[in-house]
Parts: sequence; C-alpha cells; structure tokens
Amino acid sequence: MDVINLIKNKMNIYVGNLDFKVNEDDLQKVFEVYGTVTSVKIIEDKFSGRSKGYGFVEMENDKEANKAIKSLNGTEIENREIVVNEAKPRKTRY
Repeated sequence: MDVINLIKNKMNIYVGNLDFKVNEDDLQKVFEVYGTVTSVKIIEDKFSGRSKGYGFVEMENDKEANKAIKSLNGTEIENREIVVNEAKPRKTRY
C-alpha cells in the first residue's frame, strides 16, 4: 500500500457534547477499542484553556472509524450522551 492510499483511508471523527472533565487520553481509550487511533484533539478555549466540549479523533482505517461512529454515537461518557460523526472539512474563514 502506498502513502497516498494510507492517507486516504484515515478518517477524522467529530466527537461532541463531551463533559469538560474528559481529556484526550480518555477519548483515545474509548476509540482504541475499535482500531488504531492516530491523533486526538479536544478543542479548548484559547483564553481560559477550558474544554469547549468537543474534539476530533483521527483513526488509521476508515472501516474501523465507521464502526466506532456507529457504536459510539449516542452512548454516554461521564454521564453525557456524546455525538459522534465523520468530521466535515473545515470551512475557510475570511
């Protein structure tokens, strides 16, 4: 498999409605059950450093990522029902 195919198969996943206590390690552990996680990023407020309640998980394989999405969307982490979807490309801001 060449490098271009490896990049194509990765999937970025949006994870929303996260409790502010959930950290990147917690999120990685939840998604690792379904496959290889290449990165995790919880978005934080740039002034307070507090979580904004959502983040992104990148998985190595889109088949594993789709299984994670189907399995985890609507489940609870820290008593919050999370939203899990394939991330949409970021819009350009001017």
